[in-house]
Amino acid sequence: MTKFSDLHLDPLVLKAVAEAGYETPTPIQAGAIPPALIGKDVLGIAQTGTGKTASFTLPMITLLSKGRARARMPRSLVLAPTRELAAQVAENFDVYAKHTKLTKALLIGGVSFGEQDKLIDRGVDVLIATPGRLLDHFERGKLLLTGVQIMVVDEADRMLDMGFIPDIERIFQLTPFTRQTLFFSATMAPEIERITNTFLHTPSRIEVARQATTSSTIEQRLIELTPTRKDQSAKQKRELLRALIQAEGEACTNAILFCNRKSEVDILAKSLKTHGFDASPIHGDLDQSQRMRTLDGFRDGSLRFLVASDVAARGLDIPAVSHVFNFDVPSHAEDYVHRIGRTGRAGRKGVAITISTPSDAKYLAAIESLVKQPIPRGAIPEGFELSEAAQRPARKDDDRRGQKPKARGDKRERQIKPHGQEASTIPLDVPPIEVAATEEVPVAPAKRPERRSDGRNDARNEGREGNRRDNRPERAQDAQPQARADPRAESRADTRPPHRHEHREERRDDRRRNDHRRGESDDAPVVGMGDHVPDFLMRGLARVETPHND
Repeated sequence: MTKFSDLHLDPLVLKAVAEAGYETPTPIQAGAIPPALIGKDVLGIAQTGTGKTASFTLPMITLLSKGRARARMPRSLVLAPTRELAAQVAENFDVYAKHTKLTKALLIGGVSFGEQDKLIDRGVDVLIATPGRLLDHFERGKLLLTGVQIMVVDEADRMLDMGFIPDIERIFQLTPFTRQTLFFSATMAPEIERITNTFLHTPSRIEVARQATTSSTIEQRLIELTPTRKDQSAKQKRELLRALIQAEGEACTNAILFCNRKSEVDILAKSLKTHGFDASPIHGDLDQSQRMRTLDGFRDGSLRFLVASDVAARGLDIPAVSHVFNFDVPSHAEDYVHRIGRTGRAGRKGVAITISTPSDAKYLAAIESLVKQPIPRGAIPEGFELSEAAQRPARKDDDRRGQKPKARGDKRERQIKPHGQEASTIPLDVPPIEVAATEEVPVAPAKRPERRSDGRNDARNEGREGNRRDNRPERAQDAQPQARADPRAESRADTRPPHRHEHREERRDDRRRNDHRRGESDDAPVVGMGDHVPDFLMRGLARVETPHND
């Protein structure tokens, strides 16, 4: 059996590997390290959890042991698709290079440019970065890639999924043609194969497992749930998940729970916390510092359950994960392989449990077609029953929205039977005829005319004053003929009680009558009413007080 001591690594690297507790390399490590040490390009194809990180970190440290870094010109470059994976590569470098004098810099988002610029300015042997942040530094003139001797692309298939392929191609073009390239991917999509054919020179191809196969150390189970109500499917799945965790008992020392959407991650984490489970979410929308604290807590055992989106499905080296729960069946079949690959690592046994509903049938078919085997069906925990709350109809927002206007109206009005096609309401103590008169104001002239120097201005104001006075109960009788001319006015009028502003309107009316008596002429012609109105009618409108009978 091949051992690390047989791979011709630097003695200082071998010492660090031994201190980390490793003696025997994995198949991908045994296949990739020898050609990498002699300077050849390497194309490694292996599923997640097989030790790809060490397969390029160990030979890279050995090759860089001779030489010196120059300012702003890193000697090697490692590209990772996510911040978490880049940070993990940096941690692996610290473990295996701790007996050397090699330096590193980590360029990821969520960290200030200033601190990263200081590291680059000093000169680093190993630069670990995400593609976006690396190009940001390059475009700012803070970084040169002409001194790169070794370039590593990790999780290339994830790069493809995240849309980083154009950035990867640009970075390749910025590095020297004579560089050594180590390229690793779990699958070989056509686009990935095109890039390898373009930028790798006669690489050594190491393929240790069939594409998209699952590890034999993982016990897989599929739990099928048929929701009693479609609108309560998510709630019923959460109850089933809690029952499955409790059924695993002490065997479930920690677990990663995967959801398809970021919003569902937050909901599930909150639900688990509410029911007494030690859980925390992690997804791309969280602050980088929070994501790192959550991962650190999960690694050191202070956090038991990690609720994650697929941002955590790939590349994270957390060897002691006992269980993986797929709360949602992944919509991409390859994601299933990467998710369950978080458990059963480094020869350990692991359990992967997936919850499915009838709507997931097509996704399950795609997964089973990809892995070339059916997922074993498991049983729902004995004694599990859905709660009454999970079987009640979900709240209907539309119905509540439709009831809001009625609730406001009930506070001040009493409903009456519909008139024609429209239902109207009337104030409690006000006769309907008086309400109709009060609401006729909008039917009057819509625009206030400008003052004119001729005599028509006064007459028009006179007509307007009459309409304004109709807004008071005292003038209800005078306003009846015009109010009845528009049948819609009655239905509009029934919605606003006039008695609330009765006293205020009386004061306004007094001022208006006084103004009329002081400045307006009774003999002015009336415009807009056909023939001139007789003076005695105009006087009656202005001066006669009509008694108000309640």
